[in-house]
Amino acid sequence: MKTTTEKFGAAPHQPSLWTRADALKVRADDPTTTQPLVSADFPVLNNDVFIWDTMPLRDLDGNVTSVDGWSVIFTLTADRHPNDPQYLDEDGNYDILRDWNDRHGRAKMYYWFSRTGKNWEFGGRVMAEGVSPTAREWAGTPILLNDRGEVDLYYTAVTPGATIVKVRGRVVTTEHGVSMVGFEKVKPLFEADGKMYQTEAQNAFWGFRDPWPFRDPKDGKLYMLFEGNVAGERGSHKVGEAEIGDVPPGYEDVGNSRFQTACVGIAVARDADGDDWEMLPPLLTAVGVNDQTERPHFVFQDGKYYLFTISHTFTYADGVTGPDGVYGFVADSLFGPYVPLNGSGLVLGNPSSQPFQTYSHYVMPNGLVTSFIDSVPTDETGTQIRVGGTEAPTVGMKIKGLQTFVVAEYDYGYIPPMLDVTLK
Repeated sequence: MKTTTEKFGAAPHQPSLWTRADALKVRADDPTTTQPLVSADFPVLNNDVFIWDTMPLRDLDGNVTSVDGWSVIFTLTADRHPNDPQYLDEDGNYDILRDWNDRHGRAKMYYWFSRTGKNWEFGGRVMAEGVSPTAREWAGTPILLNDRGEVDLYYTAVTPGATIVKVRGRVVTTEHGVSMVGFEKVKPLFEADGKMYQTEAQNAFWGFRDPWPFRDPKDGKLYMLFEGNVAGERGSHKVGEAEIGDVPPGYEDVGNSRFQTACVGIAVARDADGDDWEMLPPLLTAVGVNDQTERPHFVFQDGKYYLFTISHTFTYADGVTGPDGVYGFVADSLFGPYVPLNGSGLVLGNPSSQPFQTYSHYVMPNGLVTSFIDSVPTDETGTQIRVGGTEAPTVGMKIKGLQTFVVAEYDYGYIPPMLDVTLK
């Protein structure tokens, strides 16, 4: 019997490893891999809602795309509740931090539009209430399919469970703005299988989300990246010599790092429309290193595959650490082997003086990196903070071989199109 990868024409692969030795090379505050400081007087895109994960409209090749001159982004969004009694402190003041920390349970997909690639105008919900089959609409990818304005929104339907799904609709433009129509029938695609990817039954803290479909520039097939954890009961994973890597004397103890089992998953489409998918073994695993490899995505450049993902300080394993931010890996072919960029994997991290200032970075093929503002200190001790829930300044990054360099900083939420599609 043919293997899954043989059936679909891809070479059988073993996952590449992000090792503990790689992670030991992570260095916070290197100016070439550190996000510039975000000022505490940042503007807020909209005072009525929080936004976080930002998903620019793009094509299957990864190009950020405008439509009839209108740029479009999708965001995870939740209403702010300044007058809700459950978010008032004992003095009757709005506890924005508590409201912000509760946002994930009410996350919905909204869209925004702009003529300038910034100064975004509020569009509203993508799907009407009740269309999505679960309580939460978590991050994914909007794909512009053609010049008729058809859009496939891949996203994660969460609670109960976690299912990769998609919904098709259409973007409509006028000289005054953009609207989303359709988006009425959600199609489930796949869930974690417990054999390659960990299920909720195996680990209550599992992750399975963040679909990112793409057309492979070399074989032309339709694939999808997603975040997962390596299958197996929580605590049963082994952190062996391969996962440890080439560490110096005194660093062989892995502590309780068997609980960190993140991976970057991949699936291949059996059909041209992306309605039928087959999961493949992970592209990259981080067993013993980290428990989250969120929002994985590619930049295809110079014939190479640059794989980016985001992760947190708090999801690192015992004995290794790094800042909240973007981590990256590179290979000469889709199925690897992948090696960490900059020797460690760290591509763009928060400065240690403002460790939570930004998150959910997305690296675009033009070298621009968007993210959202989480919280920024407002005093020298860092005990007072200002909650964001809005777009962060865009950063310019240059990718050169196995290295990356921060080279520029732009306006808040600057996401310019790489190409414009005129609708017919």
